[in-house]
Amino acid sequence: MSAALARWASPELRASVFHFTVFGAGGVASVYLGIWLSQKGIVPDQIGLISAVPVFGLLLLNLYIGRLADKAGDWRTVILILSLLGAAFPIGLFFVDEFWGILLVWAFCTLSAGAIPPVIDAATVRLTQRNGTDFGFVRAWGTIGYVVAAAGTGLVVTLWGPRGFVPLFFALSLLRALAALQLPRFRAPAQAVTLASVAARPGASRLGEVLKPWFVLPLLGFALVNFSHSVIGSFSALLWHNDGVPDYFIGPLLATSAGAEAAMMFIWRRVGGRFTARNMILVAGMTAVVRYAIMAFSPPVPVLFAIQLLHALTFGVGYFGVVHFIANWTREEIAAEAQGFANVLQQAIAVVGLMGFGLLVSHFGTRSFLACSIAGALAMACVLGSLALRSPKEAH
Repeated sequence: MSAALARWASPELRASVFHFTVFGAGGVASVYLGIWLSQKGIVPDQIGLISAVPVFGLLLLNLYIGRLADKAGDWRTVILILSLLGAAFPIGLFFVDEFWGILLVWAFCTLSAGAIPPVIDAATVRLTQRNGTDFGFVRAWGTIGYVVAAAGTGLVVTLWGPRGFVPLFFALSLLRALAALQLPRFRAPAQAVTLASVAARPGASRLGEVLKPWFVLPLLGFALVNFSHSVIGSFSALLWHNDGVPDYFIGPLLATSAGAEAAMMFIWRRVGGRFTARNMILVAGMTAVVRYAIMAFSPPVPVLFAIQLLHALTFGVGYFGVVHFIANWTREEIAAEAQGFANVLQQAIAVVGLMGFGLLVSHFGTRSFLACSIAGALAMACVLGSLALRSPKEAH
C-alpha cells in the first residue's frame, strides 16, 4: 500500500491526471459545437465570430495571466482558479439560444479554459526538466483525454441528439476542476541564491531579452500552422457533415488525429533528440501544406482517416518544437509568461483566421482548407528566416 501511495504522490502522475481532463470539454466542442450552433440557426460567418471572439479575449489576457502565474507562489494556484471558473461558466449554456447570448457565454467558457494550457505546459515542462522525467509522457495524457471525449461525444449525440452537447460539455468542465484540486506543487523549494548558482543558470530572465526576430519567427511559424487546428476544431465537423460524411464517423475522425498526436508524444523522448526545435516546427509546416491540400478536395472517408494521422506532425511535432524552443532560451522566472507570449501569437493568428475562414466557408465550402496549406507554406518561410538569422549550432 505504501508503494501505491508513493506512486500516487508522484507529481508527474498527478499532473498526468489533470492533463487527461484539460482538453476533454474542448474535444466535445470540436465534434459538435459547429453542428449544435448550426441547428440553432447560427450561420457559418457567425460561427466564425463565436469561435474567434473568445480567442481575441485570450489574446489580451494571456500575457497578464502568465505573468501573474509566474509571480504566484506556485503555478498551481492560477491553474486551480481558472479550472474552477471553467466549470462555472458552462452553466450559462443551459439558458441561451440566440447568437448574442451564446457568444457571451461561450466567450467566458473559452477565456477560462483557454488560459489553462500555457500555464500547465510551462509548469509541467519545468517540473520534468528538474526531475529528469518525460514531459511528453505527461502531456500525452491530455491528448488521450481529448480522444476519449471526442470519441464518446459521437455516441452521446447519437443517443441524446443535440440536447446532449451542453450537459456533456459541462460535465467534463466540472471534471477538470475536480482534477485540479489534486495537482502537485510545480516549483522547486526555495534555495539560497549564490553567485555560482546565478552564473550557472542559462536563458533569459526577462521576456524583452529574447523578443528578437530569430526568436519570434519560429513562434509565429507554429502559430500559422496551429491556425489550421483551430479551423479543424470549429469547422471540420460541419464541413464533413455537409459533404455527406456520416455523423458517426466525425468523432472517430477527430479522435484519430488526437490518437496519432498522443502516440507521437509517448515516443518523443526516444526520437525527439534527433531534431532541433526549429526543425520540428519546419516539419509541421511542410506537413500542413500536404495535409490541407488533400482535405480541400473532399476525399473519401478512408483517405480522411489517413490524413488525420498527419496531425502527429502538424501539431505533435510542432508543439514540442515550440515548448522546447521556449524552455531552452528562457528561465523559470518567465516560464508561463514566455509560453503565454507564444499563445498570444497563436491566438492573434487564430482570431483573424477563424473570422476569415468563416467567410471563405460561406463561398467555397471545403475548398477553404487551401488557406491552411498556404499558412503552412508561410510557416516554413518563418522558420527558414529564423535559421538564416541564427544557425542551429548557435541555438539550443
